[in-house]
Amino acid sequence: MTRTITAPILATLLATVPPLQAETRAFSGTPITVETLVDQAEMVRIADALDAAVDAKDWTLARSFFIETIDVDFTSLVGGEPATIPADALISGWSSNLTEEKTSFHLRGNHRVIFEEDGSATLLSHGYAWNQLQRGALPENGGEALWEVWGTYLHSFVETGEGWKIDAMTFTATAERGNSFVRDTPGS
Repeated sequence: MTRTITAPILATLLATVPPLQAETRAFSGTPITVETLVDQAEMVRIADALDAAVDAKDWTLARSFFIETIDVDFTSLVGGEPATIPADALISGWSSNLTEEKTSFHLRGNHRVIFEEDGSATLLSHGYAWNQLQRGALPENGGEALWEVWGTYLHSFVETGEGWKIDAMTFTATAERGNSFVRDTPGS
């Protein structure tokens, strides 16, 4: 089962929970217990490993963290609409933009996991990323080789026969700076 979890949807879901409980779930996640410790650690490991795989341009490893079809929402960065796409298409898009010429660095923290009654879970985290493309430093390309962004991630997880997998991913940018040419231009 896939579902898109966007900030407005999360706000609506949390609005149905009494205010104090909604704040606690959103800001602290589900309390860690002996029963949830391994699952929470695995979801954090997967999200962190996904970032590391993207930065290393290990697209096979990056793809392994997703189910076949996923819901994605990067509209705060690129506009458009949230979409349901094959995971292979997401990885193809990332690999087309983050070629050997373009360096990236992703970092995340403040991980919180919320377990749902249907057996799924959502990992909320803060994220930072930068891209470097030397061609961006040319005057005609903006004069700066870096672009960076800060924001929040929502990774929705489902348990499969192969363990936890990501079935939805939303990034909500809260700030960015640098040269948008670097963000938007694939490396060669």
